[in-house]
Amino acid sequence: MAFSGALTLTDLNDFLTPSQACIKPVEQVNEPQEIVEPGAATTEIVIDSSGSYYEVSANRTSTNASSKGSERKLQQAQISLNDCLACSGCITSAESVLITLQSHTEVLNFLDSNPPVSAPGHKIPVLSIAPQSLSSLAASLSSSSGSIVNLRQILRRVQAFSTRILGFEHVYDTTFARHIALLEHTQEFFERKRGNGKLPMLASACPGWICYAEKAHSEMLPFIARTKSPQQVMGTLVKSWFGNRWGVQPHQIYHVSVMPCYDKKLEASRQDFYNDLYSTRDVDCVITTGELELMMRDKGWDLSQAVEKEGVPDFDAEIPELLSHPGTSSGSYLHSLINSITAGHASPVDLTMKSIRTSDYEEFTLRARDTSEVLFKGAKCYGFRNLQNVVRKVGREAGVQVGRGAAGRLVGMRAKKRGGEDEKGYDYVEVMACPGGCVNGGGQLKPIAQAAEQKEDEEGFTRNWEESGVRMPVPGEDGTMQGAKWGNKEWTKEVERVYWHDLPTPPASPRPQDQDLETPFVCAARVAAQVKIDLCNPTDGSLHESWDSIMDEGAETRRRELFRTQYRAVESEVVGLAVKW
Repeated sequence: MAFSGALTLTDLNDFLTPSQACIKPVEQVNEPQEIVEPGAATTEIVIDSSGSYYEVSANRTSTNASSKGSERKLQQAQISLNDCLACSGCITSAESVLITLQSHTEVLNFLDSNPPVSAPGHKIPVLSIAPQSLSSLAASLSSSSGSIVNLRQILRRVQAFSTRILGFEHVYDTTFARHIALLEHTQEFFERKRGNGKLPMLASACPGWICYAEKAHSEMLPFIARTKSPQQVMGTLVKSWFGNRWGVQPHQIYHVSVMPCYDKKLEASRQDFYNDLYSTRDVDCVITTGELELMMRDKGWDLSQAVEKEGVPDFDAEIPELLSHPGTSSGSYLHSLINSITAGHASPVDLTMKSIRTSDYEEFTLRARDTSEVLFKGAKCYGFRNLQNVVRKVGREAGVQVGRGAAGRLVGMRAKKRGGEDEKGYDYVEVMACPGGCVNGGGQLKPIAQAAEQKEDEEGFTRNWEESGVRMPVPGEDGTMQGAKWGNKEWTKEVERVYWHDLPTPPASPRPQDQDLETPFVCAARVAAQVKIDLCNPTDGSLHESWDSIMDEGAETRRRELFRTQYRAVESEVVGLAVKW
């Protein structure tokens, strides 16, 4: 997998490789020898022809590493997930870090070693999969087979593979967790509108953006929503809510999530999502769409083969399936706020959209139809280049100092007083690190494309790939190649189309014995309210039949602990101007 060039002060690219600051070539595993003479080194490091590191005596006259008994080969150190999160030498290097504890191999090892159900040490294996991953699998299968496959079919086939072949006991999609995240997200926005927090509020679902903000733009952290991402809300549901219903403790469940993004591995490893009481994480392991597809191929599973009842909704599912939230394929955070404000306004409103440069940066303005008053102004911002512009704009309007580049240099910004409705500052920004959003995540399946002939990057900028440090693959005999760059505009559009195709937004067809079957969103609202009551334990649960109802102080505290998180600035010890690439 090839990525774009490394970060410099003047050229910010996506999916960065690790910086020099985060590379650990060797690791010392023994106590250093006592130094006889002050200031004198007793050993030195030499490198042999194969690139191996050896520690040898400083008194040796020869540096030949083949001499026996006088040298010690140093072991190469690996960078763990927590190392990466704690490092301040790079921005978002999740794609290239040596990830050893978040892989499909780790999942297979656990499933092979998991004791039988009757054994005391058995853990319930649970798999949750994002709708963007289902879309990638469906688009890849549809393009290769020539027949259209929808998300429900792919979900049923993934469920069959995961339960029959791998041994998972429960398989869910994450759209209900996203539904809860959107409800809590909306709740937090209106809290900020009432003065309990800073505006504009910035989306918090993208871990690449969070990692970048913590390391390069700590001044933006107060603006970022505290609501957990759908992956981590799903972790709360699996370990806490489902666990209570199944009569097991959180550490007796092994939760694996399938995500379109490598950065989700880092998100799951954050200390905030670790249960100290039970010594377990909300999400034990994250694998990408590509890793799931690799597991299917390794196990000989043909995803193109239909399974029974794959076109039938599961009316007995524990949580609603495949909820479609109108807006964007990255979670519809912006549009959920627009819909909520529209529904709460007494008079009709008009929504206008303006593209700033590309479809990855769009502004949305909501006005009262009778007075033309601007009720809400938000933006959708995808990709790091656009993100930089939004950070500067937010900093300028809020009057905060904005960090500039990897060196962490600060430039003072004064809040500008502007007039006119078009100059109203943002109330909210839906931020995603990937151009095209989550359907174009780095962990998605890649198309067969003429990647070397594409002269523009995924954000529309002309690029010389060789000068940017990207190694393009050699085409095969048929002239095609696996897309070396992450993403492809045409392929992203295809995955986007599959994402929105045939999702159950209308009411599901009722069963003959149940003509009054709930619509998916009525069911989702009811189950979400039950989750809130079960986990937050308000003093009077009968009064809280909706998510936005305010509970007693103790219950509200539990709600924030369960469905919100926090962020911490990571101070850089690296001076960007001194880094050599």
